[in-house]
Amino acid sequence: MRVAVVSLETVDHRDTETNRRLRTILELVRDAGHEVHVFCAQFWDGEHRTFDRDDVTYHGLAPDTEAWHSFVARLPIAIASLGPDIVHASERPPSQLLAASWGATLARVPFLLEWYGDDVPESDGWTDWTTRRADRLVVPSELVATWARERGVDGDGIEVVPNPIDIDRIRSTEPDEEVDVIYARRLDDGANLESLLLGLAELRDRDWSATVIGDGPRREEYERLASDLRIDDRITFAGECSLEERIAAYRGAHVFAQTAEHCVFPTEMLRALAAGCVGIIEYHVDSSAHELVEGWDRGFRTTSEEELADAILEAGDLERLTFDDRFADYDRDDVRDQYLTTYRALQESSGLL
Repeated sequence: MRVAVVSLETVDHRDTETNRRLRTILELVRDAGHEVHVFCAQFWDGEHRTFDRDDVTYHGLAPDTEAWHSFVARLPIAIASLGPDIVHASERPPSQLLAASWGATLARVPFLLEWYGDDVPESDGWTDWTTRRADRLVVPSELVATWARERGVDGDGIEVVPNPIDIDRIRSTEPDEEVDVIYARRLDDGANLESLLLGLAELRDRDWSATVIGDGPRREEYERLASDLRIDDRITFAGECSLEERIAAYRGAHVFAQTAEHCVFPTEMLRALAAGCVGIIEYHVDSSAHELVEGWDRGFRTTSEEELADAILEAGDLERLTFDDRFADYDRDDVRDQYLTTYRALQESSGLL
């Protein structure tokens, strides 16, 4: 199968959740033996328009991401000339959606739109029309599916596909030292780490330890808050850690706390739950984290620092685990098969199989 992936911007231009998600998808499809072509702005040196790397061919339709007019103008013919079996486009920027849709029409193949929701496009007539025109809309969570339905997308045309994790890697990683509570996220304005710190402060007369993984502009502020709350001697601010280090830390931890205000899919939390952590979620209207723990006896949903503190105490009565096979369906192979099944279903409905 030949797959045309459309994204003016890639992770080589800017490291965002949306771009990382798209890179993961194209790697999964490539590893399944399919031919992947990415239409994007050029990120490599030289004047050659195509660039092959790791068995993926990149087509530079513009010299940089600022030249989006050139990218959009060239895209439909470039797609048709490639002759793909399916067109798989990212939602950003909105200007590329109509061009990608036209390209799929010229090539007479299905058009699948990946709407991650990390950077939601402004609602406008063209964007909403193109979103509804896609043969299938793929989103990472029910939260983003709700946003799509609010744009007028038919619920039958929406498919929820989560971010994948590497189950074998989690199972084979040696656990780090034991810790009671762990938190992992970039420490920026959306981190809301103060909720966890205030909850832990409610338990200062108890025996516990905590680790905060991640760095960012608010790290010093959070370290000062921990000091002001007189709990800094029991919290380790570990800073940035590699994936291997994070997984090892999760396997040694008992509770993973998720308090971020905005999260379209909690990938780090998912890794932690698969690594055996009890999940404690502070509910926020723009976060999908609660979706992972609904109906699960090792998951808690809270709405205040007091409830969070109570949940940490209650979680202490649950068995310590270093792996939980409940989350095996989120493995990379399973997520890859979801995409390939969707591709084939769209081809079949278009009369191409």
